[in-house]
Amino acid sequence: MVTGAAGFIGSHLADELLERGHRVVALDDLSGGQRENVPEGASFCEGSILDEPLVSSLFGKHQFDYVFHFAAYAAEGLSHFIRRFNYTNNLLGSVNLINASVNQGVKLFVFASSSAVYSEQQVPATEEAAPQPEDPYGVAKYAVELDLRAAQAMFGLNWVVFRAHNVYGERQNLADRYRNVVGIFMHCILHGRPLPIFGDGEQTRAFTYVGDIVPAIADSISQPAARNQVFNIGADTPRTVNELGQAVSRAMGVPFAPQYLPARHELRNSYVSHQKKGALLWKARPDDAGSRACPEAAWVKSAGKQKVREFGALEIEKNLPPSWRE
Repeated sequence: MVTGAAGFIGSHLADELLERGHRVVALDDLSGGQRENVPEGASFCEGSILDEPLVSSLFGKHQFDYVFHFAAYAAEGLSHFIRRFNYTNNLLGSVNLINASVNQGVKLFVFASSSAVYSEQQVPATEEAAPQPEDPYGVAKYAVELDLRAAQAMFGLNWVVFRAHNVYGERQNLADRYRNVVGIFMHCILHGRPLPIFGDGEQTRAFTYVGDIVPAIADSISQPAARNQVFNIGADTPRTVNELGQAVSRAMGVPFAPQYLPARHELRNSYVSHQKKGALLWKARPDDAGSRACPEAAWVKSAGKQKVREFGALEIEKNLPPSWRE
């Protein structure tokens, strides 16, 4: 099973698994993904991980050997303002999958966590650092990690956790204004608008091309040494948001045109260490968020303009960035 298989990373992972000869059941509620992202060879089920009867029936029908859980609403900054939605989707939905995996004897549960489990004081964070998430999204991700540890200790459910960070590439949701800064920048360029940058743009991230990490994630089910281990995965080299904007503008063939907005509450610097990768034979790549933006730029131009989706049910509006009110 691959959850979130109509979305961004999940659809690329489903492609990779099919190419390796696996049979794939793709589960997605299409709240953020697109049906056309699901590869033809996968058996698609439109549904939510919150639908416990559906989840149980799928596990009973297919007797999955492996579960790759990549369904989430990954708007880290917005998670402060949609706390109930965040924990319901990203934590309780995950528990439905973990319960079903235990009950059906799944061999391995692969979970897409996030570098959001780390704090700014831990930069560059290693896997041995005790997580200190600073937003509800990171809290939910780390809670799922802890639940997987508890399920392994009690029931023997083996797992692998990948803490990916700042992933971009083809099939990103361009219509979501709250996440995926590369996609946001490209969407703005398509519409002839300046690039929105919170603060001075000197905050740093290590931007990761999706094609660089998916093979290692797929490899994890055949690497016994990776079981019950946590791995940071992504690019090695941090870049400023200004540098990213310049690189994306070059890839899209336009001048860099930033629009600096009031700073929002977010980590100033967020990147991680990838020293622990011996159990999985992969190499972090020093992505410059430039040359690798070119394939996505071609995809974005072919995909065309998309209407921005607003998140319509904010639970808290206090301290909401002014630009998100527009």
